Amino acid sequence: MDPVGLQLGNKNLWSCLVRLLTKDPEWLNAKMKFFLPNMDLDSRNETLDPEQRVILQLNKLHVQGLATWQSFIHCVCMQLEVPLDLEVLLLSTFGSDDGSTSQLGAEEKSQPESQLHHGLKRPHQSCGSSPRRKQCRTQLELAKKYLQLLRTSAQQRYRSRIPGSGQPHAFHQVYVPPILRRATASLDTPEGAIMGDLKVEDGTDVSISDLFNTRVNKGPRVTVLLGKAGMGKTTLAHRLCQKWAEGHLDCFQALFLFEFRQLNLITRFLTLSQLLFDLYLSPESDHDAVFQYLEKNADQVLLIFDGLDEAIQTKGPDSPGPVLTLFSGLCHGTLLPGCRVMATSRPGKLPACLPAEAAMVHMLGFDGPRVEEYVNHFFSAQPSREGALVELQTNGRLRSLCAVPALCQAACLCLHHLLPDHAPGQSVALQPTMTQLYVQMVHALSPPGRLPTTSLLDLGEVALRGLETGKVIFYAEDIAPPLIAFGATHSLLTSFCVRTGPGHQETGYAFTHLSLQEFLAALHLMASPKVNKDTLTQYVTLHSRWVQRTKARLDLSDHLPTFLAGLASCTCRPFLSHLAQGSEDCVGAKQAAVVQVLKKLATRKLTGPKVVELCHCVVETQEPELASLTAQSLPYQLPFHNFQLTCTDLATLTNILEHREAPIHLDFDGCPLEPHCPEALVGCGQIENLSFKSRKCGDAFAEALSRSLPTMGRLQMLGLAGSKITARGISHLVKALPLCPQLEEVSFRDNQLSDQVVLNIVEVLPHLPRLRKLDLSSNSICVSTLLCLARVAVTCPTVKMLQAREADLIFLLSPPTETAAELQRSPDLQESDGQRKGAQSRSLTLRLQKCQLQVHDAEALIALLQEGPHLEEVDLSGNQLEDEGCRLMAEAASQLRIARKLDLSDNGLSVTGLHCVLRAVSACWTLAELHISLQHKTVVFMFAQGPEEQEGPQERAAFLDSLMLQMPSELPLSSRRMRLTHCGLQAKHLEQLCEALGGSCHLGHLHLDFSGNALGDEGAARLAQLLPGLGALQSLNLSENGLSLDAVLGLARCFSTLQWLFHLDISFESQHILLRGNKTGRDIWATGSLPDFPAGAEFLGFRQRCIPRSLCLSECPLEPPSLTRLCATLKDCPGPLELQLSCEFLSDQSLETLLDCLPQLPQLSLLQLSQTGLSPKSPFLLANTLSLCPRVKKVDLRSLHHATLHFRSNEEQEGVCCGRFTGCSLSQEHVESLCWLLSKCKDLSQVDLSANLLGDSGLRCLLECLPKVPISGSLDLSHNSVSQESALYLVETLPSCPRVREASVNLGSEQSFWIHFSREDQAGKTLRLSECSFQPEHVSRLATGLSQSLQLTELTLTQCCLGQKQLAILLSLVGRPAGLFSLR
Repeated sequence: MDPVGLQLGNKNLWSCLVRLLTKDPEWLNAKMKFFLPNMDLDSRNETLDPEQRVILQLNKLHVQGLATWQSFIHCVCMQLEVPLDLEVLLLSTFGSDDGSTSQLGAEEKSQPESQLHHGLKRPHQSCGSSPRRKQCRTQLELAKKYLQLLRTSAQQRYRSRIPGSGQPHAFHQVYVPPILRRATASLDTPEGAIMGDLKVEDGTDVSISDLFNTRVNKGPRVTVLLGKAGMGKTTLAHRLCQKWAEGHLDCFQALFLFEFRQLNLITRFLTLSQLLFDLYLSPESDHDAVFQYLEKNADQVLLIFDGLDEAIQTKGPDSPGPVLTLFSGLCHGTLLPGCRVMATSRPGKLPACLPAEAAMVHMLGFDGPRVEEYVNHFFSAQPSREGALVELQTNGRLRSLCAVPALCQAACLCLHHLLPDHAPGQSVALQPTMTQLYVQMVHALSPPGRLPTTSLLDLGEVALRGLETGKVIFYAEDIAPPLIAFGATHSLLTSFCVRTGPGHQETGYAFTHLSLQEFLAALHLMASPKVNKDTLTQYVTLHSRWVQRTKARLDLSDHLPTFLAGLASCTCRPFLSHLAQGSEDCVGAKQAAVVQVLKKLATRKLTGPKVVELCHCVVETQEPELASLTAQSLPYQLPFHNFQLTCTDLATLTNILEHREAPIHLDFDGCPLEPHCPEALVGCGQIENLSFKSRKCGDAFAEALSRSLPTMGRLQMLGLAGSKITARGISHLVKALPLCPQLEEVSFRDNQLSDQVVLNIVEVLPHLPRLRKLDLSSNSICVSTLLCLARVAVTCPTVKMLQAREADLIFLLSPPTETAAELQRSPDLQESDGQRKGAQSRSLTLRLQKCQLQVHDAEALIALLQEGPHLEEVDLSGNQLEDEGCRLMAEAASQLRIARKLDLSDNGLSVTGLHCVLRAVSACWTLAELHISLQHKTVVFMFAQGPEEQEGPQERAAFLDSLMLQMPSELPLSSRRMRLTHCGLQAKHLEQLCEALGGSCHLGHLHLDFSGNALGDEGAARLAQLLPGLGALQSLNLSENGLSLDAVLGLARCFSTLQWLFHLDISFESQHILLRGNKTGRDIWATGSLPDFPAGAEFLGFRQRCIPRSLCLSECPLEPPSLTRLCATLKDCPGPLELQLSCEFLSDQSLETLLDCLPQLPQLSLLQLSQTGLSPKSPFLLANTLSLCPRVKKVDLRSLHHATLHFRSNEEQEGVCCGRFTGCSLSQEHVESLCWLLSKCKDLSQVDLSANLLGDSGLRCLLECLPKVPISGSLDLSHNSVSQESALYLVETLPSCPRVREASVNLGSEQSFWIHFSREDQAGKTLRLSECSFQPEHVSRLATGLSQSLQLTELTLTQCCLGQKQLAILLSLVGRPAGLFSLR
């Protein structure tokens, strides 16, 4: 066609296009808003006729460029009823790139510029380059004009939107606020945020104005809105802007809304005025004046930054980009101080520029009522509204997906598309996974009967490329015009004006939601032939919600693995095969590859966030085998700590657990949970332990939990700790707990519960037949409530322990054994059974420690316990009972039937009160031990445990009852300990103290412990006078009482005044002093048999005669005067007596003094000096004792550190004696003196001089003196470093020692040297020489000695190193003995 014809054809085509669009002005307005998002479509254009308006709008579109015009033409052909011939002409003429559109509408474009561009925003200048206008305008007038312009611009932006293809009219108008909850802690500090002041209970609606507290005027005021993808963060940001434009947020004069996805495009440095005026909206004049006004009124300025998690830190966390630098200045108050800042973000690691005091507000999506409200608004005045509500009520999985507002919108769109094609009451079978919901949404947005496969895959390729490069904003050159038209037609793309500087703006495109971009990317990966399965599997990963601190921004592909898993479902195969244009085998291979990757991930050990992500992926696949593998691979203990969980997350986890057979423990600690989250656990029978710990759990959460608990048939442990639950929430749980008879443990720790709430909880105890533990700790109850709880413990038949200590409050129960059939009966029958079994005897432990109990509380407690069951233990330590309260408890001890312990420690007991307590317990027959230490604040009563302690509590209780009924004379002998240690007792207290103790002495063998007091010498003397009045004690401990040596030695007199005293143990330096009787009657019974004692009245006398008394004195300076005084004191002590002394060193003078005193102690049976250093002279002093003291029968001295003298009793006749002096360093010079002393003994049986230093010379000297020593037994000279010389000298000496009957020498490793004697001359002698290693020169001498021993009857030579020649010489010189002659 010639140029003239082409121009005429284009004009005709242009006229047809104008006539076509004149019929549907609303559609054209919607497209103008899409392609020119920043243009005013109304204002003065209303006066033009419809055709002129269409021409003006088309010209505005055409001047934007070829790409925009072609995309518009494709939209016309896709969405409007265009005749086929006209559609072909439009696409071939205006929709192609042949340049034929250059002359289009030339006449129209010749119109004046003012008319052509009417309604467009005026290109604004840089705020720094505009000169001040000369007109006389005040700053206030300019500011007011700008503020009005700002509000008008926002009103135009949010004016009614036209729905896209397949969308209902209410698609853009529906808004239901999600659940908002303020965080209890700020970013980095535990005190919590000071901003926001969001006073709201969970589960209640929050008005927009509640997000801001205008009463706070100091410092930076920052609010961060946190929410997962699809929760409506961006929608809420725009809702705030719209409400402000409508005049609702009157506390703010100016509101600016920025999106980080656009701000990320700014790379140059910006000032705040450039950010506000160049990138948002420029004043008509005098930028400086307007900016100054904003600074003066900064407290009325709100800046909203959407998508903080998308902010790019160009140079790392420490060097933020230009926009983050401005954002940081606004948050910290260095820029526009006093302004309000709100940012939205996904949960994760936030930029460091946020102040620590920023208020955190969580968006938690929709609960059930909000979902219904949204559906009602969406289907407003439509007949399908009831059908949509019914579908949501019957489809639990769909209902849980709708907790995410974005998915709720998608579900409503699908229902809007599907419901008109179904009969009323017929289910539409909406698929229950997020992926299939998106698939159905694509069908709903597509033209009926045809699915644009190529366009979907191409748009998916754009989406994937954006995810890989971190791109969410696209320009016309990034997307082909047909794809832009396709996205606009099907509401897959949205458009907006992107400003990067003064006068620089262009239209940007983005997917309507990031999750949609991920879904389309997943479609491309699964259905496009360009992607193989190996590349596909690289995208199937699990993203942890614990964002790494080194990450500058979050990933954009959070849902991509979930969508890939969903598309791997068999249900999606026809859809994917259609997209892939029949490549079903390829699609199936990709689906199998995705499932295989998920199987590998299911068997790994994963963190809590990754477990949740895996469950989402597995549920999306709808593969029962994979779900079963995942469920069985989960650990028995499954913790979720410190990351946000939604109702959808828990519903997904529940879905997986349905495929598990084994029980599981779920622990949610520090996880922000939505109030309706527990509803997702309904019917989950695999949960055995369920624990929640979070301050974000309140009454709505408890109410939802109460509806779920009765449906968990295997639940044994329930924990709800650290919440902000009140009486309203607890009331729901109290009603639900009786419906869970299988519960074994319940915890309500740290919930700030009031007294009445705690009492309401314990009312449920009789209705839980298997309960073992109820934990109510950290709930700050008062004393009166505590006494009420004690009454519950007394009256409830299954309670075995109540433990309260400061913040701790725990009930431990002992439920009766019940069968599964009994648990399935009604609660009324269970309660009657519990009362019947509670009537049986039981034992209760009551521990009320540090509970501020006072005297009147003790009285009430006594009255309560007297009516109750047998008590195992009562612990009232750490209270304020003081003397009177302790006395009351001590007096009541005998009536309370306590089996083990009563603890009154740390109750302010004084010395005066101590006497009262002792008198009070004097009549308590079952008391076994009383330990009082005023310094350590200890007051503990221990009660008798007889043979019944091996039985159960019922048998023990019966035993105690039998003791109560017996008379004192009928009671069995038992041992009682009274420990009054570290009480500051002095001599003046003893008389009153012994008087109080007098009543306890007749009850059994009494052990007294007065250690750690301040009795001193005076107290020791006074006590020695008072002891006889206390009767037969079993022991008395006087350690650490500051006694002098004289007082300590004076205690020895007690041997003569106290018949029960048998042992006195004293360590002077460590002040250990213990007086002990003989073996207690209790110990005798414990041995299982009695010794053979004489019968009748001689029993006591026999014991006193046969059992020795002992005095052990150690760590004491044993000087002669002290020893003389000690022996004088012991002179009247009844015998037999054993004296054991120990000191660092005992001088010769002291040893002589001690030995000289021995004749004064005829009852002495043993004298022992242990671990005492003795001088080298001591062996001679002790040897002399053998002759000076006829009662000494044995002297044993070892290593000059241990000496023992054994004495004969007076009844024994004189007999042989023994001397042992081993390891005493005796040498040759000592031999003559020692032998002289030993020669004075009349009958010396044995002498042991082994391990000394005699050597050959000393042994020779000893053998020379041997005939003078009257030894009748043996002489041991082993280990004296002797050689063959000593053996030869022994052989030569034998003829001169007629009483020697045997001699044996071993010079090998044994080093033995023994000589045995007889009382008279011995006719035959035996000689044994072993390992003597004789040399050749020794043979002649050995032979000479042997030949002179005429009486030798037996000779044995063993391993003496004699060769054949030496043996021959020896045999030739020695006469054969009369007896055995052995050579070895």
